[in-house]
Amino acid sequence: MHKNRDNALRRHCVLPFGAEPGAVPALRRAVGRQLAAWDASAVTDVAQLAVTELAANVIKHVGEGTAATLVMEDEAGCLRIEMHDTSPVLPTCRQATPDQEAGRGIALVTAITDGWFCVSTAAGKAVCCEVSYSARKPDNAHNRERISRAMAFVEAYALYWRSPETHPLRSAPAVAEVATDLITDLICWLADKGYDPDDILDRAQTHFEAEQLTEA
Repeated sequence: MHKNRDNALRRHCVLPFGAEPGAVPALRRAVGRQLAAWDASAVTDVAQLAVTELAANVIKHVGEGTAATLVMEDEAGCLRIEMHDTSPVLPTCRQATPDQEAGRGIALVTAITDGWFCVSTAAGKAVCCEVSYSARKPDNAHNRERISRAMAFVEAYALYWRSPETHPLRSAPAVAEVATDLITDLICWLADKGYDPDDILDRAQTHFEAEQLTEA
């Protein structure tokens, strides 16, 4: 799959849309069709989820009905996603509580992609993220549910113990550090309750590997 991608010319797709909730499903379908045409269907679920979150941010923070543009670039080794809007205000990675449906957009994009960044443009700004093609398996609804649930707890943990201004979840290293602290606390709690942490971790790893085999 993706043979000779490193030698291929960069391809891109521009999809203007009105920032309305009803426009998001059509945008997701357009993403799926374009990635299929690029022989990149393995990243479709991740890309569609990222696009959904970025579009939702435009609707909520820039304004419903405003003009926006989705740009996708098929680069060597990765898919680059850019969400352009007309606001110059740059987004931040805001922590949300586990029971909140909204407020996790950028943090979720951070969790499922290989990083995000934002650039100012003549018209406003572009929020960008990248998804690597390497070792990427098709996603499914069960995976997305697990990712969303885990991210909610990581965000709540970071918000409880750390200052969002000094330790925002804006990069993969930051997410990894907070997740490591959370897992360490869970290990301490399990040991205090008389459980064998190694046994629990082994069981979790077994469940994870079994699910991956089922989805393969």
